[in-house]
Amino acid sequence: MRTWTVSGRSASTGAPLAGDAASSEVGHVLAGMVMALGQPRFEDNLLDCLYPVVPAASWSVYRTGQHCRPTLFMSASHGVTDTTRDCWRAYLSGPYLKDRTLVAQPTSSAAALAGATGPMTQLCHIMAREVPVEHRAKVYEAHGVAERVSIVSLPGDGVVFAINFYRHQHQRPFTDGQLAMFGNLAPSLLALTRKHLALVGAPAIEADAEEGPVGPSLRSRLLALSPALTQRELDVCLRLLQGMTQDGIANDLGLSLPTVKTYRNRAFNRLGIHFRNELYALVMGASAVRGA
Repeated sequence: MRTWTVSGRSASTGAPLAGDAASSEVGHVLAGMVMALGQPRFEDNLLDCLYPVVPAASWSVYRTGQHCRPTLFMSASHGVTDTTRDCWRAYLSGPYLKDRTLVAQPTSSAAALAGATGPMTQLCHIMAREVPVEHRAKVYEAHGVAERVSIVSLPGDGVVFAINFYRHQHQRPFTDGQLAMFGNLAPSLLALTRKHLALVGAPAIEADAEEGPVGPSLRSRLLALSPALTQRELDVCLRLLQGMTQDGIANDLGLSLPTVKTYRNRAFNRLGIHFRNELYALVMGASAVRGA
């Protein structure tokens, strides 16, 4: 795995960032991304714009960390079946609890600079073979992913905000030139992604220290729908709403899979529903009523 700062060089390849010779190409790419801001297909359009210079088959934007609720903000694929949501569910089924591939120890100078100027941002490049076994099997190998390059922002309190671009197994490895171009585009990609999320009203990227691993607003909506829900039934429903699998919930809560299924069934009975999509509809409906 290689990490480097936006203004630096790859610790492994020493590849410099793209220079003035590529400025016109960068400008063309950025123009397309700016035009997509706030639009419904922003994630698809950004990946399409970036593909000629950094040919990633898929990308995702998410927040994770020990003190926040894992959140997938958006994702898309180019030229392949979109399995990014499946990848996210597989990630939440266990690997995210032990994932350290996006968190490198900053140097003292980098940490000092981050403290002075804001959240630390770094770039990360990793091959599938370098990913821990469970993570590699469930996410990379199961979905044909071979390589990842990421923009990682560390706003503090263990929170990781990551913009990830993935090469799939049918594609050639990223070249040093493509990685250099990615490094050159990284500050703009980070700014554009943040701006788009703000325009569409996405949850805050930084974790709310009082929010914890699950959102109090969702909890209150569920209780409003059925005050009889127990603590464990709420825990399971909240994680289902986050997109976690039942295996992932069992791992996260330290319960057996049959126990998780029991809590799920009891909660669904109390709510008068049978399926996860009904849970989404019910809670979002409660939200709309409260906002009316």
